[in-house]
Amino acid sequence: MSNPQVIELTEYQPTYLDRDSLPDELGELLWRSYHQQVAVEFPSPKTGNRWQLTSQGWVGHIPLTPDVHLSLQPKVALDNLFRMLEYAYNLDFKLLPGLVDSQSLAEFYERLANILARRVLDRGRKGFYRAYIPQNDALPYIRGRLDMRQVAGQPGQINVRCHYQEHTADVDENRILAWTMWQITRSGPCTERVLPTVRQAYRALQGLVTSQPYTANACLGRQYHRLNADYQPLHALCRFFLEQSGPGHRLGNRKMVPFLVNMAALYEKFVAAWLVDHLPPEVRLRAQERVDIGKINGVHFEIDLVLYNCLLYT
Repeated sequence: MSNPQVIELTEYQPTYLDRDSLPDELGELLWRSYHQQVAVEFPSPKTGNRWQLTSQGWVGHIPLTPDVHLSLQPKVALDNLFRMLEYAYNLDFKLLPGLVDSQSLAEFYERLANILARRVLDRGRKGFYRAYIPQNDALPYIRGRLDMRQVAGQPGQINVRCHYQEHTADVDENRILAWTMWQITRSGPCTERVLPTVRQAYRALQGLVTSQPYTANACLGRQYHRLNADYQPLHALCRFFLEQSGPGHRLGNRKMVPFLVNMAALYEKFVAAWLVDHLPPEVRLRAQERVDIGKINGVHFEIDLVLYNCLLYT
């Protein structure tokens, strides 16, 4: 694929483009599909007969077509953004050499993708995590425990129903990795410098797991133990990629998917994570707490962050 035209936008700063630089159909596609991320003013006397595009507090990469991409830049310094991402998603990389030196968010995304892919390949060399999964199937041989009720009720059947456990790598731990690798291969920011490694990591998992979609929530609240403890940082990275390029951004059958970070939500996650690490033991934090106002009309508020003094409730 040839190098696409990249249009750069900065948070909340209007960018003007000549009318001929953006075809009408692409302007309409941007307005219809990404109006929450980018405000689009069509050419008119109001805009001096030019396109006016304004990023609405999002940063990332939008591949409108293979030939035209939008790069949404943050208004904060990139190293500050990286630290917020690291803290909010518990990436625990201590800003590895090269990440802060990235010249753009797309390059940072690509480097993180490379880190994840290499860690997946490293886990593959050690052996992917496997677990015993209960199975119940009719087999032409006996495996595990016979279903004696079925055998007694249907004498003479060639296939008998058995209850057994299968030791398999087709478990959520690995399926989350595979789905994330697949999403990254379709992302706009990744180039041929990193895509071969990402594809290699995906192929290492492809023959072991069932392909199915996952959201970022699948990476939360998972139980880890000595056999799969090294999956915890992998899933933290998967959460980052899935949350910024998930189904909410119209995956469908598109060849390329966008990468978008909501800066307001990121800042909220960062503040919550920082407070959890620094609050005294007697203070508890709850994020996104719902408070109902009355019981008739169903009015409620979603409060971003709530602090509780546990000593008051003892």
